[in-house]
Amino acid sequence: MSKLLSRPSTPDEQGCIQRITPASAGWDYVGFEVYQLQPGQVLEQATGDQEVCLVLVSGLADVATEKESWSGLGERMSVFEQKAPYSVYVPPSDRFRVTASTALELAVCKAPAKGEFGARLITPADTRYEIRGEGTNQRHVCNILFGNMAAEHLLVCEVFTPGGNWSSYPPHKHDRDAAPAETRLEETYYHRINPSQGFAFQRVYTDDRSLDETMAVEDRNVVMVPEGYHPVGAAHGYDLYYLNVMAGPERTWIFHNDPDHEWLLQKS
Repeated sequence: MSKLLSRPSTPDEQGCIQRITPASAGWDYVGFEVYQLQPGQVLEQATGDQEVCLVLVSGLADVATEKESWSGLGERMSVFEQKAPYSVYVPPSDRFRVTASTALELAVCKAPAKGEFGARLITPADTRYEIRGEGTNQRHVCNILFGNMAAEHLLVCEVFTPGGNWSSYPPHKHDRDAAPAETRLEETYYHRINPSQGFAFQRVYTDDRSLDETMAVEDRNVVMVPEGYHPVGAAHGYDLYYLNVMAGPERTWIFHNDPDHEWLLQKS
């Protein structure tokens, strides 16, 4: 199995099925965890030196930090309802407590931070939906913690790609500190597939092909993108959702298209 691909585990005592750390990924910024909580189950963590974005992928919950609390969060029971999620931003030197009201799929997105911003709720109304591409390159993007919301390093969005379509395409990368041409951002993809027995493909490759891996991605897999281009294709008949987490030295998303495929953007 590729070192860039993480398959889900059976939920541990806390409900964790995916845990990506900078140490396990071999990079500096992005941490990512997924929890499957049962009704009434509680997840509590101190944030330490990390800023955290809690994304209610599906299900309902109450969320509290040291100074804030919100009850009855959530609306969608499946990511394939194509509704925007509820999320909560939690700063470093804080702690959060999530209490599941229903079966809950919770993503915990992390990056190092100093504490410039306070805890806050991100409602569906705060997010920004957009359609990108056309034809079999069309996908629906929801910016959760992007240009719509301030943070120190974290960038979080989710993408819905209809079956048979391509996404993160034409292939692009963001692995060089070369602003305003490009910025360096590590990235994780958390994939959900409907129906769940389906699959998608993701390729991660560099210009010199020193990294060139193509992975068959199944439901609840995580793909890590330390560098290189990273297009995704959804198999016919299987809709694809993924949650993206990015972070790097600068919180700016400036990408560089693969020159071999940039001509696709000029097609009428």
